Amino acid sequence: MDLRSELLKSIWYGFTALDLEKSGKVSKSQLKVLSHNLCTVLCIPHDPVALEEHFRDDDDGPVSSQGYMPYLNKYILDKVIEGSFIKENVDELCWTLTAKKNYQTDKTSSTVLPEKDAFRLWCLFNFLSEDKYPLVMVPDEVEYLLKKVCMAMSIEFNCVELEDFFSQDSVQQSGITVWIFLEMMNSGKITRGIEKSIISMAIEEVYREIVGDVLKEGYLWKKGQLRRNWKERWFTLRPSNLSYYTGEDRKDCQGNIALDGNCCVEVLPDRDGKRCMFCLKTLSKTYEMSASDTKQRQEWTTAIQTAIRLHVEGKTSLHKDLKLKRREHREQREKRQQAKEEELQRLRALQEERERKLAELDLLKEAQKQAQALLEQDEQRRRQQHEQLQRALEIQLREAEEARVSMQAEMALKEEEAERQRKRIQELEEMQKRLEEALQQEIKARLDEEAFRYAQAGLLAEEEEKMKALMSLQEEQEEYILKTQREKQELKQEMEAKSRSLDEAQRQLEEVRANRHRVDQDVVAAQRKLRQASTNVKHWNVQMNRLMRPIGPGEKRPSLGSSYSSFQIPTQRDPGLRLRRRSGSEDQDEESKENVDNRAGCDLEKRHSHASNGDMDIP
Repeated sequence: MDLRSELLKSIWYGFTALDLEKSGKVSKSQLKVLSHNLCTVLCIPHDPVALEEHFRDDDDGPVSSQGYMPYLNKYILDKVIEGSFIKENVDELCWTLTAKKNYQTDKTSSTVLPEKDAFRLWCLFNFLSEDKYPLVMVPDEVEYLLKKVCMAMSIEFNCVELEDFFSQDSVQQSGITVWIFLEMMNSGKITRGIEKSIISMAIEEVYREIVGDVLKEGYLWKKGQLRRNWKERWFTLRPSNLSYYTGEDRKDCQGNIALDGNCCVEVLPDRDGKRCMFCLKTLSKTYEMSASDTKQRQEWTTAIQTAIRLHVEGKTSLHKDLKLKRREHREQREKRQQAKEEELQRLRALQEERERKLAELDLLKEAQKQAQALLEQDEQRRRQQHEQLQRALEIQLREAEEARVSMQAEMALKEEEAERQRKRIQELEEMQKRLEEALQQEIKARLDEEAFRYAQAGLLAEEEEKMKALMSLQEEQEEYILKTQREKQELKQEMEAKSRSLDEAQRQLEEVRANRHRVDQDVVAAQRKLRQASTNVKHWNVQMNRLMRPIGPGEKRPSLGSSYSSFQIPTQRDPGLRLRRRSGSEDQDEESKENVDNRAGCDLEKRHSHASNGDMDIP
């Protein structure tokens, strides 16, 4: 915050005090008086011509703050020279104008602050207020100022009273203005039970520290430069200099030590009857001082080092720097709070989305349960239909059995034809055994097993289709057997047609057998490649063992036979494999003997059993 901003805050109060109608405009005659007084306290040469020219009487009426700013900047603020005037005189001028209008208190009340203390609090408020108009102070800065005042009075700060004050509707709506702040101080909530003199001293101390840029004040013993004697002086430390006076009234200044980056402070050992000594070194002189105790010495050395650091960093005020840091901290805190609120909103949205999805999931579960109940009902209905169909088939079978018994005589005439059919079925069984042997050999394939298995699956599918065709033919034949003698001639013709179909199926089975033979040859080639690969692996195992273990002096080269023992390829003569094959073939023979009457169904079951045995792993 630069000097122009500080002056504008005070001048703003003077301008608003002249706005009696609260319309935002001030008469030109009043602005002339205000401008003349500002030039006087700011030690700026008066320019009567410009003043009369700018505020001559015409029909334009009063001037707003925006209309007054060009003249204020050009003819007053631009000519201000820092250090050529006393800032407190400007504040007193503006305070006098604004206090007559806005600061009205009960003089008889015991808690009302003196006029001087109210003026200092007004200056502190302007220093700590935000750079926005109308001027208000954020709650954090109010709490900081009150804590400083309570610390100066050596009392504990009461946060409850402050929270009640912040919770008022007028404070939350319009913010904390200087008049609301002074009203709170005059109410005695913070200074209840404390003497006015103590309050005034505390306010003056805080005022000198914050507004007057006094880093530290107090008595120290100082050693003279010429007479080398020790005298007690009142020291006042500011960021740019260290001044010392004969008394704490600061009327008789005995010296001023300029501080810059070349200065340093050092702690000295006790001597000359003085304790807690330290010195301040500049380019030209060394100043020796003595504090009352170790704590005071530490505070003075720290404060002087802080003043030197501020000068090196190009900062003129410690509390201006602290105010900027607090403002940055508040902005960061507000950003974090805003980010936290956004995160909470996002989490709430996610929670709502999750609840919505859970509701949808519950609806889906309910629909799934209903669908499951409907599926169970459909399954039960299909099961009942299947049972009814099975009962109907059983009834038909019983009727067919009765018809077969009644037609036993006629069956004798068809024995020859049945014998031929049985021979054909036996041939199919033999072919089935050969196919089973081919499947046993096919299991031995190792590397090309998957591709050949797909081919076998296709062949098995064709064979199953042919067997289904044979079963359908056999069923039709049984139906023909159950017919009456009157249809004998027609049955013979149909049997001849079925015989031709069986011959065609026999031819197709022969083709399947030829295909299976080719597959067997592929399996044998794959086994030959596997044996060749195992021989190569043994050879490379020997080479690797010989390369991995270096031969030392006096050692013998390991024999090749020892390396072969580490890698064994299972052969077709594995007794475990033969046992499984033998047991599988015995089971198949038993099944074929037990199911002679139902040959077509038995053939289909054997096809499925051998197809499942094809997935067995070969050791």
